[in-house]
Amino acid sequence: MTKRKTSREVLEALTVLTKILEEAGISSARLEAEVFLSYLLGKSRAQLYTLKRKLKEEELLVLSDMVKRRLQGEPVAYIIGEKEFWSLRFKVSPACLIPRPETELLVEEVLKLSSSSNGPLKVLDIGTGCGAIAIALAKELPSARIWASERSREALKVAEENVALHQVGDRVFLVEADLFPEESGFSFIVSNPPYIPTHDIFNLPPEVRDYEPLEALDGGPDGLSVIRRIVEGAGRYLKKEGWLLLEVGYGQAEKVEELFKKAGFKEVSSVRDYSGIKRVVKGRWEGLTR
Repeated sequence: MTKRKTSREVLEALTVLTKILEEAGISSARLEAEVFLSYLLGKSRAQLYTLKRKLKEEELLVLSDMVKRRLQGEPVAYIIGEKEFWSLRFKVSPACLIPRPETELLVEEVLKLSSSSNGPLKVLDIGTGCGAIAIALAKELPSARIWASERSREALKVAEENVALHQVGDRVFLVEADLFPEESGFSFIVSNPPYIPTHDIFNLPPEVRDYEPLEALDGGPDGLSVIRRIVEGAGRYLKKEGWLLLEVGYGQAEKVEELFKKAGFKEVSSVRDYSGIKRVVKGRWEGLTR
């Protein structure tokens, strides 16, 4: 976008930007164009269509840089530094996985199961990343105390920012740990763990493979390495009648259900996402806590 175009109206810029993204083969070009302009101008996407003003030269320069980065394959969330999850805005960086809409199913299921729980709730979110799941649950369950573990210090820094942003620091406790913290007696343990088989990593879209943290994606040879560790260890941290809920990849649900059953979980089942894929495996712990 050259200086000659500094008089572009917002809607004209939206049209031009959409065309550029479409020509680059980006399927969600219009949406991404709206997101860029919405972020740049501090307006909602709906407000863009009634905004009657010209873009300033400095705004066009920033927009041009954002588009350049997108055309190089960088995810939109990393370019603007934020992503929406559970109708909440979260700061994100390349240190953490970008929250996906399908992961909201974990939050939905915990809320359903918590409605029949007695007493104060303790929740553990394993591999919290930017803190999206933990914070969403804190917002929905005001009386719950939530531990969020993460082994990446850089990801924890992002989570700390989001905990402060959403003002839940009195109920969300961030812990640097490889899976489980020292705390136990949890009502729920939830996680969106790495579940992509190692040999499939290179087949992922470039914007995922080349930009998102490998340790948050790579689930080992069969995609279940981290999941096995969580399932086998969860019983020591759950209270009796507590629940374990895990997000899993396409075609993994049946194998993960068997892992749950072998580990002693009852009422094991899978929940399908809006695409019909079995996305969350859950099970109730009946063993004794130590």
